[in-house]
Amino acid sequence: KFIRERGLCSKDELTIETGNGILTLQCFGNSGKIDRVRVDMGPPILEADRIPTTLPGNPPIGTTLEVAGKSLKVTCVSMGNPHCITFVDEITDEWVLGVGPKIEVHPAFPRKVNAEFIQIVNRAEFNMRVWERGSGETWACGTGGAAAAVACMLNGLTDRVVTAHLRGGDLTLEWPAGGHVFMTGPAVEVFTGEWHE
Repeated sequence: KFIRERGLCSKDELTIETGNGILTLQCFGNSGKIDRVRVDMGPPILEADRIPTTLPGNPPIGTTLEVAGKSLKVTCVSMGNPHCITFVDEITDEWVLGVGPKIEVHPAFPRKVNAEFIQIVNRAEFNMRVWERGSGETWACGTGGAAAAVACMLNGLTDRVVTAHLRGGDLTLEWPAGGHVFMTGPAVEVFTGEWHE
C-alpha cells in the first residue's frame, strides 16, 4: 500500500525481500487506492527439527505439551518462524496472557515460539489470539494466521480456504494441498509521521 500509493512502483504484483526470503504480493483496489493485499507466504515448514521443536512428529500434530500445570494438545508449524497452536473452546485472557508467555519459553522450543489460541467457529472460519515471542500479545500476526490455518487443516477442522478473525481484522487463508499458503487481508494506513533527530 505504501509503495503503490506513494508512486514508488505502479505494478499490481510486487516482490518484497523479508527475513524469510522473497515474498510475492498482489495489490487490489480502486482509483489508485490499495485496500487489500494477497501474499504468497510460501510453503509451511512441518519438520520438527526445522520448526524447531523437540516435540515428536513431522509435524507435531495433537502432541501433548505440559505447561502451566496444564496438559495441552498442540500442533506446531513454522512459516519461517515457529508457532505452537492450541485449540480451545473459548479464547480467554487466561489462555493468551497466562499460558501464552509460558509456552513461548518452554524448553521444547529452543528458539522460543509464538503461541496461537484458536477457537473453531465452523469449517470456514476461526477466532484467534496470539502471544508473539519477544512482543507479547499482538492484534495481528500474518505468519501466525497462516500457521494456524495450516494447523486447522492438518487436524481436519477446516476446509482449505478459511477466514481467521483476529483482534486487528480478518484474514483469508488458503492452503492448497502440499502447496504454498496464501494470505489475503486489508491494507490500511494507520498513521503517518516525521522522525526528527
